[in-house]
Amino acid sequence: MPRTLFSADTHFGHKSMLSPRMPRPRPFETIEAHDEALVAAWNKAVRPDDIVWHLGDFAYMCGLDYAASIQERLNGRIHLVRGNHDELAERLTWAGPIVDVQRVFVQDPGMPERVALWASHYAHVTWPNAWHGDLHVYGHSHGAIPATRTSLDVGVDCWDWRPVTLGEIVARMAGSPVADQQA
Repeated sequence: MPRTLFSADTHFGHKSMLSPRMPRPRPFETIEAHDEALVAAWNKAVRPDDIVWHLGDFAYMCGLDYAASIQERLNGRIHLVRGNHDELAERLTWAGPIVDVQRVFVQDPGMPERVALWASHYAHVTWPNAWHGDLHVYGHSHGAIPATRTSLDVGVDCWDWRPVTLGEIVARMAGSPVADQQA
């Protein structure tokens, strides 16, 4: 049975992600080493038949051929939720239409029931069905926004450079000391 995983902010090809001027520079010597580490971590976590929701900023400041060659090497059927650096990614082929936000229903083998997640590149203070149990996953903040019991950054900066499963998301949310304050 295919699993559903989430990721964000891979920034393949984006050399500035390594710059010490960045608030959270990534610990790689070159962008090639960065990209190879992310591809290896992705493929270790994702099986070929899995579904991956990439929540924006797939590749940036590189050529289309380079971005496509990285995408071709990644396991899974990848869907894209548009990020602020996805002009290039919009020219790639994805498993479905590119969206700005998406409500995703996931039945994880380790979970007793299906879970609904509000997936966006950006963190939301509140989201549709938040009061009815929907969880929120996002990227963009590169780990700068603390997790809450119902909202979490799934970007690679927070997860050892790889996509994550619903079980991992729920476990980290459950361990969060921060309660949500939704209106």
